[in-house]
Amino acid sequence: MKHIAIIGFGIVGGGIPDVIDSCRDGIINALGEEVNVKYILDLRDFPDSPLGDRVVHDINVIVEDPEIELVCETMGGSHPAYEFSVTCMEHGISVVTSNKEVVANFGDKLLECAKKNAVSYLFEASVGGGIPCLRPFATSLGHEKITGVSGILNGTTNFILTKMKTEGREFADVLAEAQALGYAERDPSADVDGIDAMRKIIILTALATGKLASDKVVYAETIRNITPADIDAAERIGGAVKLIGTYKAVGDKMSVFVCPQIVKNDMALSAVNDVYNAVSVKCDITGDVMFYGRGAGRYPTAGAVVADAVAVLSGAAEVEKNHVFVRDDSAVLPFEDVKFTYYIRTAVSSAAEAVETFKGVFDDVTVLDGSADGVCEFICGKLSKRELDATLPALGDVQSVIRILE
Repeated sequence: MKHIAIIGFGIVGGGIPDVIDSCRDGIINALGEEVNVKYILDLRDFPDSPLGDRVVHDINVIVEDPEIELVCETMGGSHPAYEFSVTCMEHGISVVTSNKEVVANFGDKLLECAKKNAVSYLFEASVGGGIPCLRPFATSLGHEKITGVSGILNGTTNFILTKMKTEGREFADVLAEAQALGYAERDPSADVDGIDAMRKIIILTALATGKLASDKVVYAETIRNITPADIDAAERIGGAVKLIGTYKAVGDKMSVFVCPQIVKNDMALSAVNDVYNAVSVKCDITGDVMFYGRGAGRYPTAGAVVADAVAVLSGAAEVEKNHVFVRDDSAVLPFEDVKFTYYIRTAVSSAAEAVETFKGVFDDVTVLDGSADGVCEFICGKLSKRELDATLPALGDVQSVIRILE
């Protein structure tokens, strides 16, 4: 019998015992024995749970028990998740987690701690929920140079943008529905302002490069300003608005950012809808590889945590490539210098005069057909944010600026 503990008995943590029970035969096949949840650490008690008698409130109960081989950390946030994880590993206990925030903020220190104490620290569930998209960075793609990652990394924002497209609704209206369905929190800032996706692209970039950037240098942009008019324009361009997290290798530097972009219909990411996520990885040898599936949810995410636990308990994790993250903000190019093609919509009194103004400002301008009265829409590029910001005052009453994925 393998004995483990769970830290944080919320949505994901509460799903882990169910996954272990449902996958009992597969776990026994992989390990040769069963897995038992011996302790659950939480601030709360759970008298109505069949596992209520396993709840403890002191981390020392877990780390001082020699039978505990592994802890599943699913509490969320950086603190005390970081301190608890370090304490476990210093006592020779491996840690697996779904906590994207602690990995993005302290992944370098946690991996170093794991190595120092000869244990494992795995975090498959921190990106993409149940999609097995992180382990391939160490296994199938471990020998390759990864030059780019683009992904729809947040199911809530993808649900909102999909509904706005298919039903022609306003952002605030669809956000309220997402909250009613449990897809969005009461305070939706982490999702709709790109913070959740930013943490995930930081982790993916670190897996691709070994360099862990901080949130101070990674740009994140909200979807709060996206309107039905933007969605309509994207369709006329032949695409859809998506919140995209991106890493690109640029010489010995890297560009890392999250922002709404128009994704053309001939790109696979354009067809990823509702709460689904997708991660597209660009490799020198293999080419483009895409991982797709449910990016969140109790059981998909808990399943990914259990998969990491089985990898550790079976010994499989020991023969995988050991990740080493080095904190390096200097490797990240300023977002203001990254060049894009843009969709721009501006209110004008004369479309003909506006076109002449645009052509005097931009080297390459394509005016869109089908614009509403009093509005001119065009595509221009390529410009950096710094260059674009300098030209916008010449364009009059600018209503919308959206980058186009290339």
